[in-house]
Amino acid sequence: MRIVSLLPSATEIVADLGLAGDLVGRSHECQWPEEVRAVPVVSASRIDSAAMGGRQIDEAVRVAVDKGEALYAVDGELLASLRPEVIITQDLCRVCAVSGGDLGEVGARVISLGPRTLSEVAESVRYLGRELGAAEKGEALAGEMTERIARVRQAVEGKRRLRVFVAEWIDPPFASGHWIPEMVEAAGGVEVLGRAGERSVCTTWETVRAARPELVIAAPCGFDKERAAREAALIDVGCRVVAVDADRFFVRPAPSLVHGVEILARIFHGIDLAAG
Repeated sequence: MRIVSLLPSATEIVADLGLAGDLVGRSHECQWPEEVRAVPVVSASRIDSAAMGGRQIDEAVRVAVDKGEALYAVDGELLASLRPEVIITQDLCRVCAVSGGDLGEVGARVISLGPRTLSEVAESVRYLGRELGAAEKGEALAGEMTERIARVRQAVEGKRRLRVFVAEWIDPPFASGHWIPEMVEAAGGVEVLGRAGERSVCTTWETVRAARPELVIAAPCGFDKERAAREAALIDVGCRVVAVDADRFFVRPAPSLVHGVEILARIFHGIDLAAG
């Protein structure tokens, strides 16, 4: 099967299903696992975020959205030449990746994913497994994901829950949404502003201070740990701030979210289940 994935989380899932060899195209953000980096890139961001700070990126995205401009460019000629049978995209967040509406007529079956919770992420793994002819492997992956999260919940049971604010963006701050508040809860914390299953929302650092977090997790969407740490230097709310690799373990709805839950359990309570 010839697969083009325009969604980083889907690329991870495809590889986890043992189908990395079927990928003939990917987005510029599809970097994991490393073996997919040799696959041709068929889409790119119209905003050069590498050359901008957080505030500049936010402003550029807002201007483009207000004008109704596409944030991503798809190389239609290259896409057609790859002759995909399946194209995987999303309709969850137009800021995060190519959406189904950006493709036009492509002559391939389009699978669009949009999980909002941890259970829906697991179900999307099962769904892709069924759609791509790897149902048994998809069921096993989803089951492992669920079991590992349950193991973290059990390990933190009875421990005092920290008041936590996860910053999905820093300048301006965004309170976390979708599955991230669930990750905090599973790891033994309480998200003071985030809303599970809903979109992240812009807030202010004054509002964050008023919520009295004991810990801030700097997890700006799309940033690795090093860049998150640089952005986190801007945060001053009177409590500890820890930067994490949001791009790899927190914002992509794939089985790798389990590692994010385990990372949070280690940060909150010193519990290391990563090898368990």
